[in-house]
Amino acid sequence: MKSKYLIFILLLPGMVLSAQFPRFRALAFYSEEVEPAHVEFAHDAIRFFQDLTVGDGFVFDVTSDMDDLMRDDLEEYSMILMLNDFPRTQEQRQAFREYMEQGGGWFGFHVAAYNDRTTDWPWFVEFLGGGVFWRNSWPPMPAKLIVNDALHRVTWALPHTFMSPANEWYQWDPSPRLNPDVKVLVSLSQDNYPLGLKDIIPDGDCPVVWTNTRYRMIYMNMGHGNGIFSDPTQNQLIISGLRWVVASDKKGNVFEK
Repeated sequence: MKSKYLIFILLLPGMVLSAQFPRFRALAFYSEEVEPAHVEFAHDAIRFFQDLTVGDGFVFDVTSDMDDLMRDDLEEYSMILMLNDFPRTQEQRQAFREYMEQGGGWFGFHVAAYNDRTTDWPWFVEFLGGGVFWRNSWPPMPAKLIVNDALHRVTWALPHTFMSPANEWYQWDPSPRLNPDVKVLVSLSQDNYPLGLKDIIPDGDCPVVWTNTRYRMIYMNMGHGNGIFSDPTQNQLIISGLRWVVASDKKGNVFEK
């Protein structure tokens, strides 16, 4: 005996049957003129994010010209990603600052946040939470990470601890955690110490994923070499970071439309 079902869909005023695509636009900056391991990461990251556009969910544009921070349509991008580079000229820095202070979104990886005491860009140091690069581990090694805030939308699908693929880990001074505007999401576990063989992080607080709540931004220290996207847990963290930055846009959460 065959049964038949009739499905009725009632559309109320103002309702739409399907979402509008693409939902948002993202612009990724990278350089071919940096450390080879950082170039490898950028190439892998570009492939990773391009794969996420299947179905026209969003537009993922890529540029190796940091002067594109001055393009007239930058505000049309819900977020920019900096994969292995950062603004260097005064004009680039000013354009980036204006974009962020006007509500733009930023997703930075690894060296995109590098600054030392010769950088001479106080606003960028403040943007990152006040920390200046202090020391690193070497050679690249996997590390045990601890989720500091299991309720945040970026981390709530993650286990309390997980092993991250091999990476060069940065430590900052002072720790961004000391800044009341910073929300640290993931840190190096103390179980890793001493971390490294040549260059060693012997101890101390070491956040690796955080957001400065004064801006729509997230930073992840991962980004060295071609193994970063080899772990599904970390991939989930990266995807959740992307989604969270976009969903936080003051223009509205595109995933709810």
